[in-house]
Amino acid sequence: MAEIDELQQRIAGALDRIGRGLGALDVAGPDRSGDIYALEAEIKATRAALEDERTANAQLEERVRSIRARHEEKLAEMQAQTEQAARALETLDGELQKLRAINDELRRSNTALREANAEGLGAPDLINASLQTELEALRADRAAESAEARAVLDALEPLLEAAQQDGSREGRA
Repeated sequence: MAEIDELQQRIAGALDRIGRGLGALDVAGPDRSGDIYALEAEIKATRAALEDERTANAQLEERVRSIRARHEEKLAEMQAQTEQAARALETLDGELQKLRAINDELRRSNTALREANAEGLGAPDLINASLQTELEALRADRAAESAEARAVLDALEPLLEAAQQDGSREGRA
């Protein structure tokens, strides 16, 4: 990109120099040159060269616009993918935090149940609480696995789309 900008600046400078040269030729007039026809031919050649440079400059400017447009498109696509991945990771993190909290509660419940059993107290409310916490832990584990699978799929989808586009391009070639 920097190379194209540099070439564009060089072409603009060359066009300016050619324009100044043409102005100097017009000011100099036929008196400075012994052969008016040679001078006119030189002016025509210089003007043709100037027009060629302008055409080349216009083509380069169009290429620069095209490259910038593609760059901006890719950048927007990458930002969208990054945002999507960030959302997926946020969801996954939330599910993992819930899972950790429920697992901590399950450990406390099981510890209380073991202590009640060791004392010979068969506490049905502790058993019920333990089973409910275990069920919540299983649900949280399932939600975390789903969020993790979604994050993996979200990361793979752009790669699969790119591979399909490359495959379709190769089929056309």
